[in-house]
Amino acid sequence: MRIISLNAWGGAMFDDLARWLGTCGADILCLQETTHTATSSGWTHFNDAERSLPQRADLLADLRSLFPGHHALFTASDAGPVCDDTGGVHHQEFGLAAFVAPGLPLVGMRSAFVHGHYTDHQSHWPTGDRPRAAQIMRVLDRQAQRFVTITHLHGLRDPRGKADTPARRAQAERLADLISSGREPGDLTVVCGDFNLLPDSETFQILAKLGLVDLVRDADTRTSRYPKPLRHASYLLISEPSAVQQFKIITQPEVSDHCALMLDL
Repeated sequence: MRIISLNAWGGAMFDDLARWLGTCGADILCLQETTHTATSSGWTHFNDAERSLPQRADLLADLRSLFPGHHALFTASDAGPVCDDTGGVHHQEFGLAAFVAPGLPLVGMRSAFVHGHYTDHQSHWPTGDRPRAAQIMRVLDRQAQRFVTITHLHGLRDPRGKADTPARRAQAERLADLISSGREPGDLTVVCGDFNLLPDSETFQILAKLGLVDLVRDADTRTSRYPKPLRHASYLLISEPSAVQQFKIITQPEVSDHCALMLDL
């Protein structure tokens, strides 16, 4: 079974992303920063007080066309205005998507907020303290004849940096509760995503109490599209390191400002 986690950057590099996704061989694909706009397709533009980025209007629909046979899951964390090329304003949902290959029985799924709650931003997107959700899936790996639970999230972004805060500790505790509620005894457990944390965050101590081991540690998980010097963002943890056949931080091709994380079990 191959699990891939990636912050898709709203599809800002969609042509490269689509080419790579067609060959990546993911059985379970976990994507953060996925967009959905019911009233538009093609390209839109996202703006907040710090950034201006091109985005796919409906990355979720784009991905569904790439994986027509997969189970598709989407959780919106918040929504707000984006502009198309003609200046038209659309309301875009922003959140998490997961795609599960048809050969893997999907026996359980849920999502929950690990920070805040769903928010509809009517006039502008805030730069920080935006709500964050997590998705959890339980699948049967027929080849290994065991159940695997996979959780992914996009962690809280704080304009002040990635250091621990009370809000991030609360996020970690809510994430741990979700993992505990979604897995069964004996399940192989994987947790991944863009955590927006430093490698020494207390979040990893909280998750270690669930038997989860971080495979990324202090490795660089950013691509050349990210100009800032602090290079820590995405992580992947597993309950049984002995089950890992291969773990790789994908540096090429570049399909986002984040590197994809690939795990073969």
